[in-house]
Amino acid sequence: MKKTLLSMVLLSVFATGTVMAAEYEVTITNVTPGTIFTPILVVSHGPGVKLFKLGMPASDELVALAEGGNVDPLATALAEDPRVVGIADSGGLLLPGDSITVTVDAVRRHGRISLASMLLPTNDGFIALNSVKAPQEIGRTLKYISPGYDAGSEINDELCENIPAGGPCPGMVSNGNVPSAGVVHIHSGIHGNGDLVPSDSDWRNPVAYISITRMN
Repeated sequence: MKKTLLSMVLLSVFATGTVMAAEYEVTITNVTPGTIFTPILVVSHGPGVKLFKLGMPASDELVALAEGGNVDPLATALAEDPRVVGIADSGGLLLPGDSITVTVDAVRRHGRISLASMLLPTNDGFIALNSVKAPQEIGRTLKYISPGYDAGSEINDELCENIPAGGPCPGMVSNGNVPSAGVVHIHSGIHGNGDLVPSDSDWRNPVAYISITRMN
């Protein structure tokens, strides 16, 4: 699906001669003391594409990522947007203190990057870049930070039965979570309301350092 989208864009690009193909390396570093990132979805696209709006309800696709770490619904929805060029994901968990690099295809004129990943252990916390500018010059790097976001879709009961496996939670998810008609906002961290221990699982923002480098 990603290659099909890129091919369509490049056909238009080479016909007009106005846009150059590009490739970006997106490196994400987990700077939390005890929080895990689920597979990280990385998307290149043109202006106007947003994963969410602060103060507004999260989409169902973002909720699937924020509550369960499932990148597929959001990737599928984004692939249907003609402004989206490249879609990739890290394919694994990112532990505290570790970094991972995801390569994504793009075109220079459509130089925007978004990404998202669930924070474990949380009910519906996530990291994100939301349509940030990518560097235009080959070899140039732009750096960003991400706070912890809250999708506002589930009560933060901090019970392992409502949190996927990761860190202190064994993964016995009951799907009996308590929905919340909230909005996307900055996450308030771990408070010890349920099974989670703040000294092990809390953080102070930012939670991720991200660098974007244009490779060709």
